[in-house]
Amino acid sequence: MPGRLEVIELPDTAAVAERVAARLLSARRRHPGRPLGLATGRTMLPVYAEMARLLALLPAEEQERLRRSWLSFSLDEYVGLAPSDPRSFHGVIQAHLIGPLGLDPAGVRLPAGLTADPVAEAQRYAADLAAAGGIGLQVLGLGLNGHVGFNEPPCGPEAACRCVELSDVTRFQNAEAFGGDPRAVPTRAITLGLAEILAADRILLVVTGAAKAPVLRRVLESPPTPDIPASWLQRHPAVSVIADGPALGRGD
Repeated sequence: MPGRLEVIELPDTAAVAERVAARLLSARRRHPGRPLGLATGRTMLPVYAEMARLLALLPAEEQERLRRSWLSFSLDEYVGLAPSDPRSFHGVIQAHLIGPLGLDPAGVRLPAGLTADPVAEAQRYAADLAAAGGIGLQVLGLGLNGHVGFNEPPCGPEAACRCVELSDVTRFQNAEAFGGDPRAVPTRAITLGLAEILAADRILLVVTGAAKAPVLRRVLESPPTPDIPASWLQRHPAVSVIADGPALGRGD
């Protein structure tokens, strides 16, 4: 039923980042056999910075144990960008997660964007995730058009990992990393689908900023619909929405 999502309101972006980072690290410590599902948008950068800070506070032995056992699957990657390209999600993850946390890159999985066959790569990535047992805790950002991952509307809950065409809205939203030019943003991406996302044990939807308030309201209040892919989260039994006041329409 609509409106059943748990909503946790926090005062600001820093508080959101601290709460989400703590939950992610706790999931890795308590359930090391279950991979994390990671998002890579701007909303997640403060979360990764907070994860590095919290990790450094742990005893040295526990830090090393967490690093050795690390396994995560990122939601998506642009088609056509090399892992060494700082605009790629490989590049973002290297700069903001692998490096600061001292992780072995082998435990941080992403689709290969620089591939001659994106369809086959999507199938390989889905099989890799399935072989690992599926996602334990999945963290998601929220697109201005209601997408999660790169599951652009319209999108039903059965959509699986695949290569997708990116909408103009999404390319505009992601243009900052490409010199502010939406035309420079790749037109395609490989993304985990709603099928893989909704199969996760638990989900965190992380939303900050007043710009997201209108779409978040629709996610929380509208019946599930392909026009708002994130609205299918209402059908999952264990979703927490962690948002700041502005994202919930509480003012700036």
